[in-house]
Amino acid sequence: FLQEKAGCEIALKLMDTETGFDSATWETMASELGWTALTIPEAYGGYGLNYTDLIPLLEAMGRHMLCSPFFSSICLGANAILEAASDTQKSKWLPDIAAGTLRATLAFTEANGQWSPDDVQATYSTSGDGFVLNGVKDYVPDGHTANLLLVAARAEATTGAEGISLFALSPDTPGLTITTKKTLDQTRKQASLTLENAQVEAADRLNEDTVSWKVIERILDLASIALSLEQVGCAERCLQTAVEYAKIREQFSRPIGSFQAIKHKCADMLVLVESARSAAWYAAWMATQDEDLGFAASQAKSYCSDALFSCAAENIQIHGGIGFTWEHEAHLYFKCAQSSKVLLGTPEHHRERLAQALEL
Repeated sequence: FLQEKAGCEIALKLMDTETGFDSATWETMASELGWTALTIPEAYGGYGLNYTDLIPLLEAMGRHMLCSPFFSSICLGANAILEAASDTQKSKWLPDIAAGTLRATLAFTEANGQWSPDDVQATYSTSGDGFVLNGVKDYVPDGHTANLLLVAARAEATTGAEGISLFALSPDTPGLTITTKKTLDQTRKQASLTLENAQVEAADRLNEDTVSWKVIERILDLASIALSLEQVGCAERCLQTAVEYAKIREQFSRPIGSFQAIKHKCADMLVLVESARSAAWYAAWMATQDEDLGFAASQAKSYCSDALFSCAAENIQIHGGIGFTWEHEAHLYFKCAQSSKVLLGTPEHHRERLAQALEL
């Protein structure tokens, strides 16, 4: 399916559209293939599979450069609802997300682009039977096309991990302005949300109370694992195209793949891909266990980010001059590598988190 409906040629066309994805492909993914329902419990219209069942799908999406809101809606939005919402709220939103008719996303980061509790500066205050939100949320994946925006905001006069809540907003909420951002990687479009006295009903506050940082941290960890699996697929594609080109490109009357320097580059890429896969698969398995997910998620995100960036860069080097051109797919994977490296926390951020967990 992805060989027909995805790929770099299609991605280049979709990058120039306002939505950034093909609605017909999305409908097929949801209604016929059931991808949007995989990890949603049967009680809410899904198949009730666990996180490891996303492994082949997310790797294939990365490998084929699929432009779609799957990551934002399922790996961010749906997970936020599953982890933080009440049963009533889950029954309200998850069936439509599973059917693909409702696309959700999480608006967490702000101008600094950090993924720590201190980065949440948008505030909320009570107003009658509901709440009023003020602030700016930045770098929101598919925020311009989502039907349901899950916004992180804190109670006024609170700091750190205390006082953070998640609120569900529709795109037409009074006081909410959505602006599409021009980013390096247009295969995953992002948006900015401006909240100016945006009115939210009390029933649209997830869990009807503040959400502990541990819960929000798990939501972000699950998304980091999903992104790591995508990165593995992207890195594998970079290795594949580099090896194929090294076999047919000739210099000095012999394929460049016969030169030791090129062999070393390809061998190093293979080690990175397989090591990244091991880290991502282990983290996905850890998501099915009743244990702290943070260490495995940060380990996978930090390693897979660096692995993809190295593979994407080496892919361009092996291709030489053509690797720098718009006509070749190498630049798309390089931009994707740089963008996903920052999304959900840089490798440095996650290594610092690992060091703190090990009390180093």
